[in-house]
Amino acid sequence: MAWAGVRSLSSLVPSRSRPAGKAEPATEAEPTGRPEPTGRAEPESPRRRLLPAIGRALAMVCAFVLMVAFSVVLARLTLEPSPASESLTHSNLRPGSSLRAYVEQPVGRDAVKQMGGNLLLGVPFGILVPVLASRARGIGRVLLLTALVMLLVELAQGAVVTGRAFDIDDVILNTTGALAGYLLLGRRLGRAVHARR
Repeated sequence: MAWAGVRSLSSLVPSRSRPAGKAEPATEAEPTGRPEPTGRAEPESPRRRLLPAIGRALAMVCAFVLMVAFSVVLARLTLEPSPASESLTHSNLRPGSSLRAYVEQPVGRDAVKQMGGNLLLGVPFGILVPVLASRARGIGRVLLLTALVMLLVELAQGAVVTGRAFDIDDVILNTTGALAGYLLLGRRLGRAVHARR
């Protein structure tokens, strides 16, 4: 008798089972206290955007000042007349000729001074040009720009400066110095200042 009563009660309670093929309706998720992700990034504050821009501007101003200072030093070293050495100078259009003469000098210090000085003159180009100009960050552009500037300097030396002569090996050494400066520091500085966004 009690068993029959339980059976009749169970027939009154609606069944939880669903017919095959019908999904149970989704229930609302309980709040967790955390905001739901919307898929959109929060906008950066103006201050966060301003600081990198100020840093880039300062780096470019410093690079410009250093380039001007370097240009003054370059002009004094290469375009100042040297009447005492007028009889000793001669133009060199054959790559490697002056380099061979430097190496064959009896005093090694003179060779280091000549070659090292020309190498060092090119290093600032390799460091500063990628910082100053975002479009001149590639190695080919830096080397081409350095070679053009140094070629103009050498042409000016040979044409109008007393006691100076055009030397293609100086252009080669200057460009090699720019390559060293670019690989050591210029490439990283250029990427840091002109970061791709």
